[in-house]
Amino acid sequence: MVTRGMAVVVDGDGRNRASLEELLVQSGFDVVATATGAEGVAAVRKHDPVLVTLEVGLPDFDGIEASRRIRTFSHAYVIMVSALASEADALLGLEAGADDYLAKPFRPRELRARIAAMLRRPRRHALVEAAQCEAGHFAAKPDDADLPAPTAGARRQLAAPAAEGPAARTGWDFEHRGLALMDSTRAVSVDGQAIDLTRTQFELLRALLHNKGAVLTKADLARQLRNEPAVSGSAVAARDERVLEVHMGNLRKRLGDSSRSPRWVQTVRGVGYQLTAP
Repeated sequence: MVTRGMAVVVDGDGRNRASLEELLVQSGFDVVATATGAEGVAAVRKHDPVLVTLEVGLPDFDGIEASRRIRTFSHAYVIMVSALASEADALLGLEAGADDYLAKPFRPRELRARIAAMLRRPRRHALVEAAQCEAGHFAAKPDDADLPAPTAGARRQLAAPAAEGPAARTGWDFEHRGLALMDSTRAVSVDGQAIDLTRTQFELLRALLHNKGAVLTKADLARQLRNEPAVSGSAVAARDERVLEVHMGNLRKRLGDSSRSPRWVQTVRGVGYQLTAP
């Protein structure tokens, strides 16, 4: 079995927690299972997992708050799990930084498929993360002492990317109205200031920049997040489109953009999104 790394399960229900732990172990993860929000956040700090599953209802603070705290120091993939009939809490979890959500009860095959789709998106390289932490671009993990110190060359690369690739004259792969993105280091800058994005937000922004002014439908973007061709014709549920809307709203907030007077991301009502005109 291929080892996929560490996963942290946060669920206050012992039976559900054990089921998720078993499913993830069968999927190739080493698993740490916790019962409260505080224990879950501490476990993520300690183990730096690839994946976190968060139940919305927890005995201390809820999964939404746990996701918000985790996002201050971790780039782990976060899946929000909700036993509630309403999707509202799970959508709030997405706004707090979760990458996806599932409503209980769910089929194990569905969870595996969503995890596989997320794992096809590359994680940040530890060296780049360390360089960003030192530069103050996002909060450093308490356990970062175990990471190799970034070299001066790595810091220079983050601050001023090497002149390679399609944007050789500037060093960035994509630039648009003061917004710049580099694929290799997953760095994003707005008016010269580094912006930290979640993986999902980065993938959405890259898709918009890569397709310039083309209109991308919500279904197109949802498929790209699943690492499927936009023209694959695979089914996209209404729930996935609502999730996409939340992620796009979060991306705008991170960039400081406005849906009413957009500088970068323009809504095409009833269709999807596109990059604004140059």
